[in-house]
Amino acid sequence: MEKKQPVILITNDDGITAPGIKNLIEAVKDLGKIVVVAPDKPQSGMGHAITIGVPLRLHKVNFFEGIEAYQCTGTPVDCVKLAVDKVLHSKPDICISGINHGANHSINVIYSGTMSAAVEAAIESIPSIGFSLLDYSLDADFSAARKYARMIVEELLRSIPDKHCVLNVNIPIAKVDEIKGVKVCRQAYAKYEEDFIERKDPHGRSYYWLTGEFVNFDEGTDTDVWALANNYISIVPVQFDLTHYKQKAQLEKNWNILS
Repeated sequence: MEKKQPVILITNDDGITAPGIKNLIEAVKDLGKIVVVAPDKPQSGMGHAITIGVPLRLHKVNFFEGIEAYQCTGTPVDCVKLAVDKVLHSKPDICISGINHGANHSINVIYSGTMSAAVEAAIESIPSIGFSLLDYSLDADFSAARKYARMIVEELLRSIPDKHCVLNVNIPIAKVDEIKGVKVCRQAYAKYEEDFIERKDPHGRSYYWLTGEFVNFDEGTDTDVWALANNYISIVPVQFDLTHYKQKAQLEKNWNILS
């Protein structure tokens, strides 16, 4: 009997016309039945936002030859929800998100629309991967990202560790032959030291631009930031259970008010 093709849902947060999603589709298009549901405009930094105050719209598009694709007026998380409920009418075998233009290592995973789409899939028991390339340019070279995205997707399809599996994959800015390999890492303790630049509009009213400098406080050599700085691709398994189990045990042991 002919083996059934896996269904692969693809989404992103940079918008359906971004080069990153086109490169991701190219990388995996022969690995299964590809269905694309992605935002109709950039949604970077949306995190796990969902649309509740206005109606969502979903339009079929012909942006990718031979690929069923839809653009959605909502967030990346909306795209996953709509894909499952209104496009596929069932759960895909896996969901992949990206390839994001810019890093989603360390604390960026909290804010990332790319990763939130992947996490939403995992919440729905759909194993998922979020891919990010550390180059923000629309002219970025995706050669290495395409090669390794395919390899990692093949590995997930071959051996899914858990139905709630979600992997945060970051690719350094490097040529294919400069990539040293792939490392499974932990999330570095690093964040942006932020500042808001205040300016005046023509009416004299203040407005603000968020700026910041990325600072790595983590000296470990097992982190995503270290791996990327040393030309390795980083894979960080993440989870949507935010319970701090060590602190939970400490509270249960030491707080007198608990019954």
